[in-house]
Amino acid sequence: MADLPSTMTAVVVRGKEDYRLEQVPVPQPGPKEVLVKVLAVGICAGDAKTFDGATRFWGDGKDIPCYVEPPVIPGHEFSGEVVALGEGAAIHHGVEIGDLTVSEQIVPCHDCRYCQRGQYQMCIPHDVYGFHQVTQGAMTQYLLYPAKALVHKVPKTVDPFHACFVEPLACSLHAVELGNIQFNDIVVVSGCGPLGLGMVAGARQKSPKCLIALDMQDWKLEVAKKCGADIVLNPSKVDLQQEIKTLSEGFGCDVYIEATGHPSSVVQGLNCIARMGRFVEFSVFGKEVSADWSIISDTKELTIVGGHLGPNCWPKAIAMIAENTLPMDEIITHRFKMINFLEGIKMVLKGTDSIKIMLIPEN
Repeated sequence: MADLPSTMTAVVVRGKEDYRLEQVPVPQPGPKEVLVKVLAVGICAGDAKTFDGATRFWGDGKDIPCYVEPPVIPGHEFSGEVVALGEGAAIHHGVEIGDLTVSEQIVPCHDCRYCQRGQYQMCIPHDVYGFHQVTQGAMTQYLLYPAKALVHKVPKTVDPFHACFVEPLACSLHAVELGNIQFNDIVVVSGCGPLGLGMVAGARQKSPKCLIALDMQDWKLEVAKKCGADIVLNPSKVDLQQEIKTLSEGFGCDVYIEATGHPSSVVQGLNCIARMGRFVEFSVFGKEVSADWSIISDTKELTIVGGHLGPNCWPKAIAMIAENTLPMDEIITHRFKMINFLEGIKMVLKGTDSIKIMLIPEN
């Protein structure tokens, strides 16, 4: 620790639309804790919606509690080089000084009902990097992995910026698993942002009969083709329901994975999906979404599955990144210095000119 600075520059969340660059202490690793130098950090749509004041994160003062615990450093998509180890940390986490690592965004308690069942993504304490006091995030220079963190080594041949994409890809793979994709399925992925493109790549590995990607931006659809989509459609330019009926002999798609976070995509999916189809919802919405539940029940008898985080999918995500399965240099469209974090957040909120935006920690 002698060679490390005592303070570091960090983005600090103080409130809605109140994010500041501040000097904060460099954390010191305690027993079984790991200190990493942050090499890259992504801006998630959830980060942008938090900045924008989404009820999901700030609560409504009534039924929805506040999820964010300011002041807190944001950032849960990251890669980091191990620079210091607390007592017992090397054996506990299986890492050494100099290792390239990622850590799952949730630091579970390992003790609650869900953790005991292996469903740690639903852990009751639910401490996530970048949102809670005990799990400060990565929009800074150094990051502490707590003793209970789920840490993974990444081959050093992997670009640290590519390694940063392991987090959203693991989430995408979880959504694909929830869809229970079969060989004869027609699968639709709605949205070709970071999560959607990861879902396309993951669904491709399941070898469905037909894999269709949807997006309102044609240039993103071209990237989806490189991720494995058989067919790409722009809902603003075609009669989507009719197109999918034509491709499915009139039945509709068997699996619809929603990855836009826009209410219209939910309604669209309910209309396009086949009877007894499987609808996977994997988005954070800025507000409540209304839909005709009679379609879910009486009309189509659908299976609706919600997805959260990427439990048990991180090793596969790391392998896919290491094997260059995805066109990472086209998915990572922008890199900003940390001082320009606000420009990056606003670009994520706009959504039309970027896919994955990453920040470069200050030196």
